[in-house]
Amino acid sequence: MSAQLRPQAAAARLVLLGTGTVGSAFIARYQALRQRQLDLPLLHVVANSRIALACGDAPEAVLSRAKEATRQGDAPAHAEETGRLQAGDIVVDATASEDIAAEHAHWLARGIHVVTANKLGNGTTLARARRIGGIVAAGSVRYGDSATVGAGLPLLPSIRALVAGGDHVHAIEGVLSGSLAWLFHRFDGSQPFSACVREAAAAGYTEPDPRIDLSGEDVRRKLLILARAAGVALEPEQVEVESLLPPALAALPAAQVDAALAQLDAPLAARLQQARGQGLSLCFVARLDGHGASVGLRALPADHPLAGGRGTDNRVAIRSDRYRGQPLLIQGPGAGADVTAAALLDDVLGIARR
Repeated sequence: MSAQLRPQAAAARLVLLGTGTVGSAFIARYQALRQRQLDLPLLHVVANSRIALACGDAPEAVLSRAKEATRQGDAPAHAEETGRLQAGDIVVDATASEDIAAEHAHWLARGIHVVTANKLGNGTTLARARRIGGIVAAGSVRYGDSATVGAGLPLLPSIRALVAGGDHVHAIEGVLSGSLAWLFHRFDGSQPFSACVREAAAAGYTEPDPRIDLSGEDVRRKLLILARAAGVALEPEQVEVESLLPPALAALPAAQVDAALAQLDAPLAARLQQARGQGLSLCFVARLDGHGASVGLRALPADHPLAGGRGTDNRVAIRSDRYRGQPLLIQGPGAGADVTAAALLDDVLGIARR
């Protein structure tokens, strides 16, 4: 049966891609919401790159099996399952996979809704983001991307609502990385920066390879997503990025990174000392305005709109025609599997209730 001829009464099916920390938190929250009698689609399949398993009534047991599975064959395990989906079904992308992000537009074109924490859909090339946006605008399919920036904080909905209401966004400035927010709130000179990085990794705030966070690339992707929501057609290379990584550390194989993190210590100790000498605090900031787009470490005064965050807080200031003199300020937890999973399920519920 073609996707177009699917009966209206057919129940939507949910496929979860990714069994890491976010995927695990998604299943835990899914189970909790089902126990509260929320009307969620059936969790049909859980898949990772190694295996795809039907859920039935035991998604937690299936998750455990999927995590322990070894890969069978060369093709990614999710491909066959997603190939069986029909219009109205929902794919949840809880991965950071480029290969899966490349499929988002293909699934949308088939009438399959996509809910994602993966920033590689809307946060890479402008051509890919435009294709996703064009398909969504032309039909009834939904692309739930609330979890890609701010872990579900009302950043993207707020910017899109301003634009839809005829407002013009002049500037977006924010601390967009929960891991980097935590690091620079924790880094007070009492211990080396590398020790703070290890703490953040152990707490699950950074990517498994913390260089993804420290390079600024993750923040670049988030800024691109926000810019495009505001109607600014940016390409990745138009965002100036200041990496925190010394070139030698950036070039190492992943297995050697932890032992070499001390390369961060002297440069960042010097930056901290310089900022403190001027009465300023270090924050890793993304900024978009009429002069361009940039990502990097900045020393901010205590009364700056972005200087008041704590822990993993994201803090974003939006200036527009409506908010010229005083920016619209949005703040809240911007890292952690639980808040990311909650954002994914909010988007799933929004689709299911439509």
